[in-house]
Amino acid sequence: MPAIMPWVIGNWKMNPETPTAQQQLTQQLIDHIAEHLASGAALVNLNLAVAPTLLHLLTVQQQLQQAKSAVQVIAQDVSRFAGTGAYTGDVSAQLLANAGIGMTLIGHSERRSLYGEDATVLREKLQAAINAGLKVVFCVGETLTEREAGQAEQVVLQQLDEVFDCIDLQHWQQNLMVAYEPVWAIGTGKTASPQDAESMHAAIRAGLKNYHSSLVDLPILYGGSVKPDNAASLAACANINGALVGGASLDADSFIKIARAFSQDRKAG
Repeated sequence: MPAIMPWVIGNWKMNPETPTAQQQLTQQLIDHIAEHLASGAALVNLNLAVAPTLLHLLTVQQQLQQAKSAVQVIAQDVSRFAGTGAYTGDVSAQLLANAGIGMTLIGHSERRSLYGEDATVLREKLQAAINAGLKVVFCVGETLTEREAGQAEQVVLQQLDEVFDCIDLQHWQQNLMVAYEPVWAIGTGKTASPQDAESMHAAIRAGLKNYHSSLVDLPILYGGSVKPDNAASLAACANINGALVGGASLDADSFIKIARAFSQDRKAG
């Protein structure tokens, strides 16, 4: 299997609190990248992205573009409804695309658990995003109860199976990546061991290959309390192709250290 270029994505969730804090966080990210480049520690063969709040999406994008930063800006979520219309509070995939946003998260565990997003909603979101030309990070993961019951792999593979046929194979090949986020490790400080994470990533990859052999090269990211002190061990796993970073992405130094761990690891995925 050829090497898969890693992704490290910072999900800022509903942070930071003020526009000034957002601007400072973005500037710190720009400055830290510049410092690493100046020291010769280039972030090579790596895709970097951040997902700000909807309120700050375009201002972060503008700030990064003005600094000529390679960091991409992606949306945390997207409407299930296409185009424009009477959908108060929603932002459609077409509106995101028109604003120059090319990627979105879909299916994050917080959207599933706090907002009741089921397979029907997620299928509609995927279809809307793909039809508008967006790339998608599709999130899957099990709860602690499901893991302790020995159902982790079954649950995760079912989450993929529930949406697989809603878009065609070509879009899976070109516009999708998967993020495995064990729900019990998000925001809790707990992290799946590298062995557990690798085992699940291998199962996901095998499941994707079962759909079609070409999907064996799909990037699969790990999300679940990724920090600088565990990033290297996760990056060393053959089937982990990057990280979806939560709280640690709100500190630019920590985020870049995580990025460095995946940049340094040139394994064949």
